[in-house]
Amino acid sequence: MPPSDNSASPTAEPMCVGLGFRPGTSSERILDALREVLDDKPIACLATIDRRAGELRAAAAGLGVSVRSFTAAELAQVEVPNPSARTGDAVGTASVAEAAALLAADGPLVIPKQTVDGIVIAAARTPKSALT
Repeated sequence: MPPSDNSASPTAEPMCVGLGFRPGTSSERILDALREVLDDKPIACLATIDRRAGELRAAAAGLGVSVRSFTAAELAQVEVPNPSARTGDAVGTASVAEAAALLAADGPLVIPKQTVDGIVIAAARTPKSALT
């Protein structure tokens, strides 16, 4: 997947994409799942729970975007449309993908969580400054 090019869709605002995935998920699988869900929509950043941020860096580098990470406690404070008790039991928050996308962006959730090959993806519009 080539780096995100915001000119590919001139009217589309870049999205912050939240991801949830199991340890050891390859960057190739992550990029394939992103391509399936987002097609060529512009990506501003990738976001996830802090314990998975390191595993997301290779995929982010392939896209030319940054990684934002949040603690389970931060993610648990975000109201999401599709919470999961199973995720809550596993990582201490009922949402990783949707909550991370919303925390990384200041716009609405535009792609509710979708699961592709075991990778959960959600996206919110209008990224915040990298300094926030």
